[in-house]
Amino acid sequence: MLRFIARRLFAGLATLFVSTFLMYLLVSVSIRPLDDLIESSAPNKQQLIAQRTELLDLNTPVIVRFFKWLASFVQGDFGTAWRTGQHVNSQLGTAMVSTIQLVLAASVLAIILGVGVGIISALRQYSTFDYIITFTSFLLYSLPAFWVAVLLKQWGAIGFNDFLKDPYLSALGIAGMAVIFGVLWMLAVGGDARRRLINFAGAAGITAALYTYLQVSNWWLEPNINPILLAVLGAGAAVGFTLLSTGLRNRRALGAAGTTVVIGVIAYFPLQYVFYNESFNWWWLLGLAALAAGIGILIGRLWGGPDWRQSSRAAALTAITMGGLTFVDQAMLYWGDYLKMSQIRGRPIATVGDRTPNLGGDFWISTLDTYTHLLLPTVALMLISFAAYTRYSRASMLEVMNQDYIRTARAKGLTERTVVMRHAFRNSLIPLATIVPMDLVAVFGGAIITEQVFGRPGMGQLFVKSLSMAEIDPVMAYLVVTAALAVLANIVADLIYAALDPRIRVNS
Repeated sequence: MLRFIARRLFAGLATLFVSTFLMYLLVSVSIRPLDDLIESSAPNKQQLIAQRTELLDLNTPVIVRFFKWLASFVQGDFGTAWRTGQHVNSQLGTAMVSTIQLVLAASVLAIILGVGVGIISALRQYSTFDYIITFTSFLLYSLPAFWVAVLLKQWGAIGFNDFLKDPYLSALGIAGMAVIFGVLWMLAVGGDARRRLINFAGAAGITAALYTYLQVSNWWLEPNINPILLAVLGAGAAVGFTLLSTGLRNRRALGAAGTTVVIGVIAYFPLQYVFYNESFNWWWLLGLAALAAGIGILIGRLWGGPDWRQSSRAAALTAITMGGLTFVDQAMLYWGDYLKMSQIRGRPIATVGDRTPNLGGDFWISTLDTYTHLLLPTVALMLISFAAYTRYSRASMLEVMNQDYIRTARAKGLTERTVVMRHAFRNSLIPLATIVPMDLVAVFGGAIITEQVFGRPGMGQLFVKSLSMAEIDPVMAYLVVTAALAVLANIVADLIYAALDPRIRVNS
């Protein structure tokens, strides 16, 4: 393993060096930092040209300039944007934080939803649900990113902000949403007529009850997840994770997940004192998430049994979910204060930038502001990526389900859940092991249109702005970071391959 990683890193560094050299030559030829002075009518034009030539060291051969730049780059000095005088290190740091927030949120949601919906679509092949998902995914994949972003600005920001002035849902609207979700759930689960009717009634009833609760509790202006709702959502997560992981017949796993829910509800109250700590920050949050996962694993181990690892997995996922809901609840408590701030003016969903200027406030106000600015661009990227992952996962699952070992597993009498989750699901992820890492790199370096429409100062905007201003140092920093991530993505894809398929050995 270590030899493989070392060999791939060495090959990656060699590739990165050659590609960086070629990119430096191409960028040096493509940008023309003297054009504005050449076209100038200033009386001291020649003097200005000479000064800028000396500033940018343009009289030095480009190959020598490359090695000078490379020597500084490997020492951590990424250069300076000569027009603004800003250090590239600070520019790159700000842009990377903004882009990582966007890419991480959009990619995680797109992968989870896309893979899940794609697998269900494959299992329900040629059904009405499959046709709906196929049509929807092709439609979303075909839509221009800028058009999706503009629609989200109109309906997701302006429309929702107007709705918050008088948040009222009519009975007809609630009934319509209940019917839509009931039909979708009925089509996704399938079965005979009686089962379809039960699934429709259950999903429609739950949806109607949820929207009615949001309406009568004034949730839109005073959102919260109280301990009762936390227990209900946690119980649903426990059942869901146990069902997917081991099946509900595994009483130890179900008991471990249920115990985690009870402990999570009890921990809700002392956690309030932790959240109110003025020094609370993201490091605290990461520590609490790790602690929650550890407690879940411990609970699964204490329940014991020969399959305690499965119990631990279900309990750990439930614990992380409970912790996440508790964190969201705490952030929601500040929603009213956030709406009343003079910079927000009751219109929280932002359409431009990654933060509200001069907002002030503590950790929770800052967190709300970050996520309200992140919402629309995340949805824009997620919709397009969701469509692609849905198609990939559907095609991969269909191919796997037709393999001989799937028929053998069914012939042995295994349940359909075991066949799908234990034998088919893992193998269906192998093609995605190559697609997902490279897509992450592509989105990281190429969310230019989305960042432009929503005015986010990310990596794509840094590249476009620097290229238009003929600043080679920021452009090269962007290209090197993107190329390095591409090299790492290939290595990670190989390691994921080996983890998913035991026939693949990375040390061979």
